[in-house]
Amino acid sequence: MTASVVICVYTEDRWTDILAAVDSVREQSCPALETLLVVDHNPALLDRLGKEFTEAADIRVLANRGPRGLSAGRNTGIAVARGEIIAFLDDDAVAERDWLRWFLDGYADPQVMAVGGRTEPIWASGRRPVWFPEEFDWVVGCTYKGLPRGKVKVRNVLGGNASFRRTAFDAAGGFATGIGRDGDKRPLGCEETELCIRLSRARPDAVLLMDDRAVIHHRVPAAREQFAYFRTRTYAEGLSKALVARSVGADKGLESERAYTSRVLPAGVARGVRDFVLGRAGGAGRAGAIVAGVATAAGGYVLGSFRARGGGAGSPGFSVVEIDRDDALGEAA
Repeated sequence: MTASVVICVYTEDRWTDILAAVDSVREQSCPALETLLVVDHNPALLDRLGKEFTEAADIRVLANRGPRGLSAGRNTGIAVARGEIIAFLDDDAVAERDWLRWFLDGYADPQVMAVGGRTEPIWASGRRPVWFPEEFDWVVGCTYKGLPRGKVKVRNVLGGNASFRRTAFDAAGGFATGIGRDGDKRPLGCEETELCIRLSRARPDAVLLMDDRAVIHHRVPAAREQFAYFRTRTYAEGLSKALVARSVGADKGLESERAYTSRVLPAGVARGVRDFVLGRAGGAGRAGAIVAGVATAAGGYVLGSFRARGGGAGSPGFSVVEIDRDDALGEAA
């Protein structure tokens, strides 16, 4: 099978990271058909990348054709991609050499519509902050404690390290705009969760997999190692979950989260308290961070639900994008 890799980029501050991400795709044991760099409303970066890869037959540099944000950027890549499988890689991450190989391995089953992988953090300080609980690694875009290990069926894959069969987008449409990151300072997310639930509804026979052999390493900048970012990101997650629940219903939209908050997080608090009692560094901090994370996410969800019902100013909105492949290919030509 053939695979296109989409990397959405938005700032020249990540220039070195972008080049490293591209290099990691080029070094795959199972080569990609193409790498698509989608630039999010940044003409200077678009021009610079165009010049950098002007002679590269395997790289295409594109401008985001939709509104500012990650969802529209991904939809731009989907629309022009030529591969049977479309994989997504964060612009500040590098993939291990067999990343694509394990993705493609999952599609041997024709019912598989999506395959995600494991994302490991690269901490700017060189190691995990002692207070930062592994149960909240999703805060920094990484695989968190509580997710199943191995090759297993899941409700949704995680967007920065994921792949989809092209026909998945024919069935469900593209990523919804207005849910994930859109250039605003608030770090929203969950666009891949909403898409995966929508896909499962459109294709009840669809299988979505997580294969933790498909590994990428994701850079965590120093600012995201701070508790202030932790609090902001968990609050934003609550806002995002409210939008997902509005789109697909609370039953499905919060199905995995109920198990996470009722089993995984209490166990994490207990471990933190135990470590504190035993005199181990960071135990109290980890327990406290879990409690604080739950509280701020819950607060965001309550406010987001109120706004989503039209109960206040700034009510968020989103729209599901149908992928117009013929139109996009015409423009690309």
